Amino acid sequence: METLEFIIYPDGRVQEKVTGITGSSCAEVTAAIEAQLGQVLTQEPTSEYYAQPLQYSVSDTNQATFSQW
Repeated sequence: METLEFIIYPDGRVQEKVTGITGSSCAEVTAAIEAQLGQVLTQEPTSEYYAQPLQYSVSDTNQATFSQW
């Protein structure tokens, strides 16, 4: 599940936390929001940022033999 959490402090600072998105695609998801919020002072990537998306491969081998008994 992808979530975006925003904490707005009394002095106007906004803390954004993204969870459920692996890799650098979180920057794509939040770019438009950050542009509207103002200047980004710092960014701290989480462990999900460095995670690699899972890739599945399915290999199926069928062998059929016919015997003339």
